[in-house]
Amino acid sequence: MSSSVDILAFGAHPDDVELGCGGTLLAHIHRGKTAGIVDLTYGELGTRGTVEDRVEEAAAAAKILGVSVRENLGYKDGFFLNDKEHQLGVIKLLRKYRPEVVLANAISDRHPDHGRAAAMVKDAVFLSGLRKIETEMDGENQEAYRPPALYHYIQYHPVHPDITVDITDFVDQKMEAVLAHKSQFYNPESSEPKTVISNPGFMDAVRARSREVGMQINVEYGEGFTTTRNLGTADLLSLL
Repeated sequence: MSSSVDILAFGAHPDDVELGCGGTLLAHIHRGKTAGIVDLTYGELGTRGTVEDRVEEAAAAAKILGVSVRENLGYKDGFFLNDKEHQLGVIKLLRKYRPEVVLANAISDRHPDHGRAAAMVKDAVFLSGLRKIETEMDGENQEAYRPPALYHYIQYHPVHPDITVDITDFVDQKMEAVLAHKSQFYNPESSEPKTVISNPGFMDAVRARSREVGMQINVEYGEGFTTTRNLGTADLLSLL
């Protein structure tokens, strides 16, 4: 059985994908596409929660989203680099899952891991297509493969999107997946230190961002993406 997926979403930390593009994954899975998630780290430097919490929460969120697979590369939170060693880990998964579309962190954002992850995935997408870079998995050589499309979801910093996906029918399920990462968000009974995302208004802001982005394409809720490639279509009437 093939392990390929149509969309492979990378996040520097567990919950990055849910916040940035969870609705997009839900929308495409609903239309019969397959999707997977790769977390680069366990978010072990996060102020709240433990690694064990985050592993359980990521699994719960993956079930809500309906993704086919969720993997964690186990890179060091806050300290992974965009170097050969880390790129090769990403390349192996790109060649394993052979996605048509790759989604990755924001190119520049409040957390330095986000921009670094974006650059690393972008470089790995290109390098994965070079046949002279040899990799193997489970004792077998992998074939070179370069995904056709890479898009970056928008995170903390507001950015004008190059493309917007209508997630109106899936926004509530997206929020459910986000809230599966319960150690990270508002809990009046928690004694852990407060953070930007544990503020009780944070979830309202996430929903408001989706509403604002959606309004720009005349839908109720949307998720925005940026790209460094030219977008094209053979049918202008197919665009919203």
